[in-house]
Amino acid sequence: MLSSLEIRDMLLIDRLELTFRPGLNALTGETGAGKSILLDALGFALGWRGRAVRPRAGAAHGEVTAVFDIAANPAARKLLEEAGLAAGDELLLHRSISSEGRRTLRINDRRASVETLRALADCLVSLHGQQDDRGLLDASGHRRILDGFAGLTGDVQAVRQAWQAWRQAREDLEVAQAALEQARREEDYLRHAHDELERLDPQPDEEASLDARRRLMRAAAKIGEDVSRALAAIGPEGAEGRLADALRWIESAAGAAEERLDPVLAALGRALDETAEAQAGIERMLEALAFEPAELERLEERLFALRALARKHGVSPGELPALRGELARRLAALEGSAEDLDRLRRALQEAETAHARAAGALHERRCAAAARLDEAMARELAPLKLEHARFCTLVSPTEPGPEGCDSVVFHVATSPGAPAGPLNRIASGGELSRFLLALRVCLRAGQGGRVMIFDEIDRGVGGATADAVGRRLERLAGAAQVLVVTHAPQVAARAAHHWRVEKQVRGGETFSRVVPLSAEARIDEIARMLAGDTVTDAARAAARALLAG
Repeated sequence: MLSSLEIRDMLLIDRLELTFRPGLNALTGETGAGKSILLDALGFALGWRGRAVRPRAGAAHGEVTAVFDIAANPAARKLLEEAGLAAGDELLLHRSISSEGRRTLRINDRRASVETLRALADCLVSLHGQQDDRGLLDASGHRRILDGFAGLTGDVQAVRQAWQAWRQAREDLEVAQAALEQARREEDYLRHAHDELERLDPQPDEEASLDARRRLMRAAAKIGEDVSRALAAIGPEGAEGRLADALRWIESAAGAAEERLDPVLAALGRALDETAEAQAGIERMLEALAFEPAELERLEERLFALRALARKHGVSPGELPALRGELARRLAALEGSAEDLDRLRRALQEAETAHARAAGALHERRCAAAARLDEAMARELAPLKLEHARFCTLVSPTEPGPEGCDSVVFHVATSPGAPAGPLNRIASGGELSRFLLALRVCLRAGQGGRVMIFDEIDRGVGGATADAVGRRLERLAGAAQVLVVTHAPQVAARAAHHWRVEKQVRGGETFSRVVPLSAEARIDEIARMLAGDTVTDAARAAARALLAG
């Protein structure tokens, strides 16, 4: 709901604050009084294109602030959350324009983009006029409108999910076919590379082990002699023998030494044990250094082969075993690709069938809904003096898509025997307004918390037809806030709240202002709309009769 509209120094308005209410709100006034200025200012705040706005003459800048109650508008709240803006029950739009044309925008007191503003505007307001109702005149949105009328959101979602599954199945098959074609182009290479790795049979960590062994073997000549000398120095002919002799001598003297040599005996025993361990280590080292020259040659050949193959494939030697496994998997996939493709083709066919089934069910429901909408429109058109007109919802086949296989277009024929055609091409201005009003009445259940604005939708009609227009606007206002700019007294009399737009000259300047009307003032205004410049008692009596219903 539009709660308030504040305008500062915009066009012919210097200062204006309006508080709107639920129900039907009527704006009346003489031609040229400035009613369109209000819509232009509101359109500027909402980011509507094609609105000629500028600051008031002599003002540095103009600004418009519109406040909406969005407690019952989940779509607007969701958009605010997605844009990272505060999403409470109240939405404040503030937009200004300087005399040089610079524009600023704030949503809930934070800077925002015009794209976000326009997306919000679609959730907040629907504008209905002879040339302004893009939502109903734009054939690309007719399918969505019919789905909303019939409550087919769940059915459309099911079709959309089936479409996604179908598209995914197509993508899976295409990817598998491309991979198979690529694999077949590489088959000779894959087999050659795999056979080469199979013959070499690289093992995990083999390259590091071979490299360490190679370094040891190449160092054997240099360190072998020193290691042998060390073994001789601590062997039986060396340190071990001398320690053994010392141990025997101490043992011989220990009996007479009254345990004073016991620590010495223990130390010599430990020394002999450590010497034996060192000797064993040196012997193991000598065994490791013992090799034939041909062994080094074979080891180097193996090491160089591993490294060469790793360079060839652009990997480290340690990654060769994993590469062999990957090549084996790709070859296995190539061999099993025919079965995989058959499985994916079956899955694609099943997904296509599922989409066709869901789209077919949706098509039947759309056709049934189209018939109900046409019947509802026929009931609405007769009171609007369009009893000979025909409204037809055409549901025709189109290419499959995420919302089914249907094209939906609203066609009208304005007289018997006349060919039907699109709304905006067949109907005249006055007829178009009434068609749009009737359609909006039929679709009122899907309004979703938006404000409906009707801009002189009663133009070109009067009498009983204008009364029928007013009654339908009153019905619409029972479920949503409605603002109507009207010249028809029958329409204005149906409003729950009434404002008059008028011009005022102050200090040689012309200003537009909006005056809320009391019950008595409403009688005078409706009487003026009935009688013109001279308001008579008869006009006032007629105005009272209209207001009495």
